[in-house]
This record gives sequence, C-alpha cells and structure tokens, in this order.
Amino acid sequence: MTTPVCTSAATAAEPTTARFVSYASFSSYVRARGPVLLRTARSLTANLSDAEDLLQTALTKTYVAWERIEDHRALDGYVRRALLNTRTSQWRKRKVDEFACEELPEREISPAPDPAERQAMHDAMWRAVLKLPDRQRAMVVLRYYEDLSEAQTAEVLGVSVGTVKSAVSRALGKLREDPELSLMR
Repeated sequence: MTTPVCTSAATAAEPTTARFVSYASFSSYVRARGPVLLRTARSLTANLSDAEDLLQTALTKTYVAWERIEDHRALDGYVRRALLNTRTSQWRKRKVDEFACEELPEREISPAPDPAERQAMHDAMWRAVLKLPDRQRAMVVLRYYEDLSEAQTAEVLGVSVGTVKSAVSRALGKLREDPELSLMR
C-alpha cells in the first residue's frame, strides 16, 4: 500500500482512510485528465520535458489544496490556473543572459597556417641561409636558430660583439634581397 505524502500537521492528524480516499480521487482525476492537462502545459512551454515539469508542479499545488476545493467539477480550471501561475512565476524568475545585438561578441579566430606552406617557407629560408658565406651563416645560425645573445655568439666564435653585429646585419640584408624569399612574402 502506498502512503501519501503529508503536507501539514493538520493533514497528518487526519484518519488514514480519509487521506486514502482523497489520494484515490486525486489519482483517478490525474489518470483521466492528465493527457489533456499535459497538452495545456505543452502549449505554455518550449519543450516536452519542461511541460512535464510544469504539470508536475501544478498538480502538486492542486494536491495540496485538494481538500479545500469545494467544486470538483471546476478542477480543470483550477489546474489550468495553477499551470499559468506557475509558468508566469518561472518566467519572472528567469534570468536573461542572452540578448540580441548588432555585432557578434566573439572574435574571429584566424585559421592555422597550412603546414605545407610553413614547411615550404622553412625550406626556402634554409636554402637562403646556406647561400651565405660560412662566417655570416655561422653567426645567423647561432643568433637566430640557437637563440644566443650577441655576446654569447661572439664568445663562441672568438670575435668581438661589434663584428657579430655587423656580420649579422649584412647577412640579414642579403636574406631580404634573396629572390626566393621575396616570392614567399
């Protein structure tokens, strides 16, 4: 046997048979009118699961007031009013976190560079570096490929920092003028 849920101390003091009778009449009402009430709830919401939740809430409110409802012929109107009031309360409580605007707030993400183009650029750069004289090539490789400072490059090659600066400057000028690299730009 299913025990109905008590909603107040007054309901708990009632005899068990009276509660069972009211539960049985409510249960038969829900079985008979449930599909019609669900259609009404469905017309108030955007999807079926929200409509089912809305109907469940309205029926809970109706069950709590079941003993106070004098005219049981007007139950459909009572439940419809509970549906509408509940939906209105949900709508008022709803927090609006989306709104229409002229521009989309998302930034455009630039597409990732094509790996084939990147490899072609890398190969062209390396061919251009290989065209440099040995000393300039060594300085460019140490400065930019090995990421050493000018002082560290000078120490490794046993030359002055000024020599590294001038040789790297001349090498970068030659790389800028390389026809293969200018086509890549």
